[in-house]
Amino acid sequence: MQQTRQPAVAGMFYPADKHLLQSVIQGYLDHAIPTGGLPKAIIAPHAGYVYSGPIAASVYARLGQGRGLVKRVVLLGPSHRVGFRGCALSSAVWFATPLGEIPIDTEAFKRLEGLPFVLQLDQAHAQEHSLEVHLPFLQQVLGSFSLVPIVVGDAAPEEVAALLDALWGGDETLIVISSDLSHYHGYATAQRMDRATSEAIVAMCPDNISFEGACGRLPVSGLLLAAKKRGMKAETIDLRNSGDTAGSKDRVVGYGAYAFE
Repeated sequence: MQQTRQPAVAGMFYPADKHLLQSVIQGYLDHAIPTGGLPKAIIAPHAGYVYSGPIAASVYARLGQGRGLVKRVVLLGPSHRVGFRGCALSSAVWFATPLGEIPIDTEAFKRLEGLPFVLQLDQAHAQEHSLEVHLPFLQQVLGSFSLVPIVVGDAAPEEVAALLDALWGGDETLIVISSDLSHYHGYATAQRMDRATSEAIVAMCPDNISFEGACGRLPVSGLLLAAKKRGMKAETIDLRNSGDTAGSKDRVVGYGAYAFE
């Protein structure tokens, strides 16, 4: 395979300067209060750090105890720019951020060869922030790891669950699902919608999550199916919106952080 590198998205989502980026992320982590054990899976938001960084940090702070233990991260997020059927892999063998390069676990892709809805589609990864925004957080808390990046297009939750089953692994594998919650409602409406989505996540009820309730509804729903089958429990770590962090309260975006053990 050609040794291609996929640059992660910087600019509006995080600083391009290495030291500034490290400082920003560590600042968010330092303000988080980690409680509980090392999660097997998490759900975290993917907006610009000034908006969603504190919420993401609330669950990423718990991953520090996995440094040296977690060797592989399976990262799923929704497609924002490219429409396609199924779940998309990348041909790149490295993803790069200002904090360094992350090797892609191309061997893991072989476990997905029997799944007809999995395809290689570099266009889906080229400008997809829903995955790349998480990488600096993962680099800061875990150090060295390999990555299995997957962009979810039009896929059934049962298909996403089957993909996760194939990649689930043991303690060496962390599952990260990328999703924001409601978009561009007033503050009170967003709070109401986001509470309902959080209740559905904790109750492991994907049918109660609407597309308006979470932009990553499909990968979230797939995780809920896979986690419920394993008897796992979900915990809401943080639930806020852009009106609580850095934006006005007229049109807000909701963010939630969840841990699965």
